[in-house]
Amino acid sequence: MGEATEIVRLPRQVVEEFRSSIPPTFTFYARDPKFDKTLPGDAPVMVTGSSAPNIIDPLSGHERRATSEDLARIAHLVNALPGHDVFSISTLAEDAPPGLFSITRFYTALKNTVKPVRGSGPPEDFEAILKLAFAVAGSEAAYRQHPFVTHHSCPVVSPLTMDFDSTAALIFYVERDLPYYPTIVPNAGLTSPLTMVGTLAQGNAEFLAAAVLEQMVRRGKPTIYATLPTVADMRTGAYASGAIETGILFIAFAQMAMYYNIPNGGYIGLTNAKVNDAQSGYETGMSAVAGLLGGVQMFNLTGLLDSLMAFDFAKAVIDDEISLMLKRIRRGMEFSEENLALDLIAEVGPAGGFIDHAHTLERMKTAAFLPTVADREARAQWIEKGSKDSQAHAMERARDILTRDNPAVFPPEVDARVRAAFPGLVRGDSVPPAGWTRPEPAAGRRARGERRRPAGGEA
Repeated sequence: MGEATEIVRLPRQVVEEFRSSIPPTFTFYARDPKFDKTLPGDAPVMVTGSSAPNIIDPLSGHERRATSEDLARIAHLVNALPGHDVFSISTLAEDAPPGLFSITRFYTALKNTVKPVRGSGPPEDFEAILKLAFAVAGSEAAYRQHPFVTHHSCPVVSPLTMDFDSTAALIFYVERDLPYYPTIVPNAGLTSPLTMVGTLAQGNAEFLAAAVLEQMVRRGKPTIYATLPTVADMRTGAYASGAIETGILFIAFAQMAMYYNIPNGGYIGLTNAKVNDAQSGYETGMSAVAGLLGGVQMFNLTGLLDSLMAFDFAKAVIDDEISLMLKRIRRGMEFSEENLALDLIAEVGPAGGFIDHAHTLERMKTAAFLPTVADREARAQWIEKGSKDSQAHAMERARDILTRDNPAVFPPEVDARVRAAFPGLVRGDSVPPAGWTRPEPAAGRRARGERRRPAGGEA
């Protein structure tokens, strides 16, 4: 380390020694263990976008600052949507009481989903966040047996600089052997070279710096090779998280992670769109599919518009459908004698039909992904049912979920224990927006959605 520059240079052999001790798996633990997810075996693991300051109001459609009530609704929604695996706390909370900002966010999230929760907070809140987690679990010992919060920070500020507070988070949680991983965020043209290969080289060095530090603190600590690489729009310097180059860079970083045998993923499938429109759909879909086919295992893609600035309920529902499609791609073709169906083809023969055969009936709900937002009916039926677009269908699904009771909420004794530990805390309950009542089922459509809702979601 140069005393004048405060630059640390790690010899290659030191990097290789500590890098080689990183385990090949990483587990997100959930409040309900049946929702635990382990990379890479459970890939693709779908994670919500995080820490947006604003929300698209579900009643007015206008953007405003997010509150704890919004956060409770988002956690409730994510808990019910089957394609979402991890709730990375999606928004800030403008109404948090003084001194309880981080606790408000974590409490509201944990209270309203049994899925894994991922989040962060400043150094002054580290101990309080753990105190909250211990209270929810019942004790520190119980929590440590199944730590249902995954901590996260961005310890490297590109180019090649360690951030004080985020590095403090890394050291704090790794020292305590709690789930944690870092994210690296190079932006080509601004904080990394304006070439994808140069950004890959710099970002890889930045990941290795953070990962080696983790291993120096605790040898064998699981982590994720997590990134958010972008290429700036050099016409304006805009942060282009929805650009296709983000997907290309993710493929490259995924290949590096697989070379190191480390789980990978990050913020892929984002959009620069300000509303949930065609731009939002194609930016999310193009990069996400490219990343999946290139080896990306974890996707922080759900719910956010305008480069991570605003959460939208309808986008979260549509992103759930995208997530399920990605999982279907990952499943691929399942080869077996029964699936190859040569005997069936011979039995049916030329000009025959398969629709009434038992082989077909057995696979009607599993062979293909059956969407609930995308409309596949004939135009006449679509017009008859109101000519609704995907935004309208998605908001109907959100309203249907958010006007039901949330099965994830804390038992009364857990809530009482937490509130006794943190006087003045927000309610943290998921309450439907004013005027929302449960919608009447659309003929045929909602009934199909009801039958397809998987176990573990809404009742």
